[in-house]
Amino acid sequence: MDHDKTGCQAPPEGPILCINNCGFFGSAATMNMCSKCHKDMLLKQEQAKLAASSIGNIMNGSSSSTENEPVVAANVEIPLISVEPKTVSVQPLFGSVSEGSEEAKPKDGPKRCSNCNKRVGLTGFNCRCGNLFCAVHRYSDKHNCPFDYRTAARDAIAKANPVVKAEKLDKI
Repeated sequence: MDHDKTGCQAPPEGPILCINNCGFFGSAATMNMCSKCHKDMLLKQEQAKLAASSIGNIMNGSSSSTENEPVVAANVEIPLISVEPKTVSVQPLFGSVSEGSEEAKPKDGPKRCSNCNKRVGLTGFNCRCGNLFCAVHRYSDKHNCPFDYRTAARDAIAKANPVVKAEKLDKI
């Protein structure tokens, strides 16, 4: 396409390196600087303006506050007010939970099989009878389990499938 007809500017002949020699490419919109150098330059200019205005206020002896001072004070006060109630309300919950967890953990020794007393560690199997077993004794027939699986299964089926009875009909 011809750039004169469309009204667009011709692209630059090649990429322009940043004028700060940082190694990145700059653009005309950022005064031939890369985005990082341009942002840093703007921050330095703002800081210089703030420093000049604060020095001017000190020299004049005026106690009028600038726009930045109330914002800083408000930012400091808001987190302190909102954080303190949350901390107070959360601490009792953690205290009550930690006391309950200490009472629930009476076992301090290593985990062992209830049948052969072998150390099982993380690979132990909890049975429905409430005991911990190794891989050899994990099945109910291997450790003479007192849990009645047949009754438990019957109860589960009875709960899952309730008896449905229709209403009696009057005979004609």
